[in-house]
Amino acid sequence: MISGRWKAIILYHLFESPRRLSELQRLLPDVSQKMLIQQLREMEEHGIVHREVFRQVPPRVEYSATGLGFSFEPVLQALCEWGRKHAVELDEADRLANCPVQPRQRKADSTVQTGQPI
Repeated sequence: MISGRWKAIILYHLFESPRRLSELQRLLPDVSQKMLIQQLREMEEHGIVHREVFRQVPPRVEYSATGLGFSFEPVLQALCEWGRKHAVELDEADRLANCPVQPRQRKADSTVQTGQPI
């Protein structure tokens, strides 16, 4: 469900807020549009991402994380923390990228696209 190079990064950006395809392309300049769409479709099929089409001219589509998608956030935080702790041991400290995943504060009454509490 979260395999591949880009899914975790795409999902991270959807944790912040719903995004349009063009926004995701700007945030991920190294991923092709074809790959981005493919990854989004796969996550939508698995119920991790919600795709909402707004009926307007021109058509507008937004992608957002579902409750299932948000449940991956602590896993992503743990992966980043593991990387920070072990980068020196693995002789990768010079290649350590900034992992901006930080725990977020959510309101107790927050809901996601599915209407389910998160």
